[in-house]
Amino acid sequence: MRKEKLRMKEQEKYDVIKELVDHNGNKNRASKKLGISRRQIDRLIIIYKEKGKSGFVHGNRSRKPANTINPSISKDIITLYRNKYYDFNFNHFKEFLEEKENIKVSYKYIYNTLTKEGILSPKARRKTKRQFTKQKLLQEKKINLAMSEEQITEIIHHEIALEDSHPRIEKPKYFGEIIEQDGSIHLWFGSKKTCLHLAIDKATSTIVGAWFDYQETLNGYYHVLYQILMNYGIPYKFFTDNRTVFNYMSLNPNKRTSEKDVLTQYGYACKQLGIALETSSVSQAKGLVERTNGTFQGRLIQELRLNNIHTIEEANKYLIEVFVPNFNKKFALDYKTFPTVFETTPSQDVIKLYTCCFISQKN
Repeated sequence: MRKEKLRMKEQEKYDVIKELVDHNGNKNRASKKLGISRRQIDRLIIIYKEKGKSGFVHGNRSRKPANTINPSISKDIITLYRNKYYDFNFNHFKEFLEEKENIKVSYKYIYNTLTKEGILSPKARRKTKRQFTKQKLLQEKKINLAMSEEQITEIIHHEIALEDSHPRIEKPKYFGEIIEQDGSIHLWFGSKKTCLHLAIDKATSTIVGAWFDYQETLNGYYHVLYQILMNYGIPYKFFTDNRTVFNYMSLNPNKRTSEKDVLTQYGYACKQLGIALETSSVSQAKGLVERTNGTFQGRLIQELRLNNIHTIEEANKYLIEVFVPNFNKKFALDYKTFPTVFETTPSQDVIKLYTCCFISQKN
């Protein structure tokens, strides 16, 4: 058996202990020199007397760690990503490796494995405003060499403070207090763009309704309303954009003749059910649903492709039965732990009356 050569620290220990034993030296001095306790010095003396130099070779030398991952798994991960999950972000890919491929590895392992192969996550190139500000300031630093580190740090903090200085709206305390709604037209599946109608509770980030239609339509929002009424009850308020589905005045504000003219068909249904309807032309005002649309575009498109879904009927079935429940488990707070302002689910007759477009098509 080939003798292992001592490494630098191991050689130092051996030399100190050998000197100590051979010349009956001072144990306290040896302890101080090696930075270890007297008890460890006594243990090393025993090792030296029993095994000599070979006893100072670390016991784990040449052994693979117990948690070492088989190299073939790395190859499987690379192959799966390139051929099957190529448009998934790395976190989403990790989830599907565990659920569908029975491969359980850390995010760091996936990241290192793929980036070594020159594979970047689809989200890797997205730069936040903070990162952009920092990068810009670092470039300025290279140009202006006279600027000190303290000045650079002060400017960065100032820029970030300005970015964060916009007024924040207080988060609702109750489930159902504010439901943000929006439509996102995108190439979700197949070869034609469709519109995802989405409703999300602002307090818990729970998706309470979702539906695909070919355009952003009243029919699409009726489907969403139906899901909310059936699954949760009557919410306190909807917060939406200024589309004519919600706000008659956005079509032609000069034609208003009475208060009745302001109510759209959807607005009338909300009024009769006791749901407040607030609209805004500022997209940032309903930032939660806007961000959620972005998350859906980074996950739902990939899952629809993976499941060979090409029709709107299949897409809605997968959306409601699979994607939304999984999304709520991963990203939403448990709404059952929140106080609620949802009123009891109305009767089927009432639901049919105020979601008539949807019901008539369903029947």
